[in-house]
Formats: sequence, C-alpha cells, structure tokens
Amino acid sequence: MTETRIIESGFLLLEDGTLFRGRIAGAANSSLLPAVAEIVFTTNMTGYQEVFTDPSYRGQIVVMTAPQIGNYGINAEDPESSAPQVAGVVVRELSQTYSNWRATGGLGPWLAAAQVPVLTEVDTRRLTRHLRSVGVMRGVIGAGQDPDEASRAALEACPSMVGLDLASRVSTRERYTWGDPRARHHIVAYDYGIKRNILRLFDENDCRVTVVPADTPAEAVLTEEPDGIFLSNGPGDPEAVAYAPGIIHALTSAGIPIFGICLGHQLLGLTFGGSTAKMPYGHRGGNHPVKEVETGKVLITSQNHGFAVEGDERTVKGAGELEVTHVNLNDGTIEGLRHRELPVFGVQYHPEAAPGPHDARPLFQEFLSALGGSLT
Repeated sequence: MTETRIIESGFLLLEDGTLFRGRIAGAANSSLLPAVAEIVFTTNMTGYQEVFTDPSYRGQIVVMTAPQIGNYGINAEDPESSAPQVAGVVVRELSQTYSNWRATGGLGPWLAAAQVPVLTEVDTRRLTRHLRSVGVMRGVIGAGQDPDEASRAALEACPSMVGLDLASRVSTRERYTWGDPRARHHIVAYDYGIKRNILRLFDENDCRVTVVPADTPAEAVLTEEPDGIFLSNGPGDPEAVAYAPGIIHALTSAGIPIFGICLGHQLLGLTFGGSTAKMPYGHRGGNHPVKEVETGKVLITSQNHGFAVEGDERTVKGAGELEVTHVNLNDGTIEGLRHRELPVFGVQYHPEAAPGPHDARPLFQEFLSALGGSLT
C-alpha cells in the first residue's frame, strides 16, 4: 500500500548549536512546529509503534537509528498506551509504503493524526554519534532551512529533564481493573506510565490487576488486599517523584511482595536511601547486555531510561538494606536490586518488552512465585 505525503524543508537544532537538516513529513506536521524536547535515540530495529506509544518516552523527541521506519505500518494490537507519547520523531527514511497482514494504516498518517511531527531525511548515524559523544540534550524541530527566532526561543524555554515529574502527567487519573475478576492472584499496579504488555502478561498468567494513580496513598492500596504490588515504568526524573518513596516504604512495611521495573526500580532505590543520577545518553534499545551478579549469566535486555540508581556491582550507594542483583555490561550501572530481608526487588530493564528479547521473563516468575504461583 502507498501513502500520499507533502514534504517541506525542516531542521533539528540542538542546544549546543549543532544543526541537522531534513524534511518535514506530511503537510499536517508543519502546524505542530516548532517542537521542543529532550533528544534521545533508540537502537531498536523493529517495534517502532511500541516505542512511540511507550509513556516512558513522554517529553522526548526520539531518533530511530534503524535506517528505514514504517515499512510494516501500524495496527491496533501493538500500542503500549492509547496514543503516541513522543514529542517528535527523527528518521533517516520514512517508508512511503507498508505491507503487513495486520496493518491498518501507515505510520506517517498515524503520527500526523496524533499531532506528532516527523523529521525525515536526517543523517541519523551522525546525529546518534554526536549524542553518544556529547550526551543527550534539548532540541527543536522546525520548518525551513534554518532556525528562526521563534524556534530558538522555544528551545531556550524548554525545561531540562532533570527535576521533571512526568510520572504524574502520564499516570491514570482514575483507578481501573484489567483481567479476569476470577483470577487466582490480585496485583495492585502503581501507574507511573505503565505499558499495556505488562497488563497483558499478568492477565495471561491468572492475575487480575488493579491499576491506581501514581500518588495513591498506601492505606488505600492495602484496603484492596493485594497479593502483590507492582511499580511500573515511567518517564522523567525519579527524584522529582517525591511523593512515591514514602508511599512505597509504607507498603514494604506491610510485608507484601513488591516488584518494580524501570522507574519503579529507581523509586525502590530511593525508598531505601539510595540516589539516582542522569546518564550521559541513557539506555534505549533491545540489545543491552546485563549480568546476573549471583550466577554470572548474561541476559540480552530491552531498555528505555535516562536515569540510573547510583552504585556499583557491590553496593547500592546509600542503601545498605539493598543488594545489587544485576549490572550492565556496557557501563557497569546497576540493573537490578533486591532487599536483603523483605520480598522486594526491581530491575532497570523491561522483562515484558514486546517486541524484544525474552531472556528476562523469569523475573515475572520470581514475582509470581512470591505470591504462591508461577507464570505459564
């Protein structure tokens, strides 16, 4: 199938003054400009629809390192949330055709309908190498050959990711349930930006999930009488989610098994006295090697984060009650932690990732085992 598109000149200007020229894909996109956000890159070869709908990408313009994006279109089954979450997309080539038996439309029109601007025909290899060398930074997508005053002013006004509580922006406003009401286990999930595939995975394995807003008091959750508590992924600076550690600490005191991933993992670190730090360019992609400290086993993992819990393979800085369970083999950052006494653990990567490697799926088995069950 083919798409009809109108294309005009466009650019990406980074806050260090580096300029990348390209073209704006789609006539509707020009009205969305200038678009400003933190510029990040992901090395995923497939799964662009999952990437663009992942709430952990809220407030970011995503650079796709794969050279062609959009060739299999979009569908109704793959989104991780109800709509695209990204502030913009940068690609080398946006495919003008798509072909897949599940496809219901093209990527370009889908992003345009969601008011997400796309800059195409960019040297994304050069851009990615620059971000790896200098670090991720704010940027602006604009129309035309060169930045105008409005684009520069928008870039200057764009807030830094440090200090931003984006979890409260993407979290559900109302409690809701997912799964069979007659399921064996009941999980309460804190929504800091939860992905749908997490809910699907719990549902497929005899769990019903009650999803609650990010700031739900511990007392309200305990009245639900959950078998376990899940702390979801999410965007932004974990230290800015200042209301979370007190809530989590109260929940851990009740002795209920708790499992956190991504932002949830970082919040567990903060709960027990740890700290987090902004990474130079983060981990985003489906091929990150992680070592299990106890066994030396290496997992290939899917990741999407720009902050990390501080520490090393031996200790979580400032959190003596926690032990390190996993480390990243590329840079040595903490990828997993566990409480020394309580049934509480977290991982930085995404064991539920779809598409993505499934090496880490047993972590859900560990959580379910603590509830008296197991994944199928």
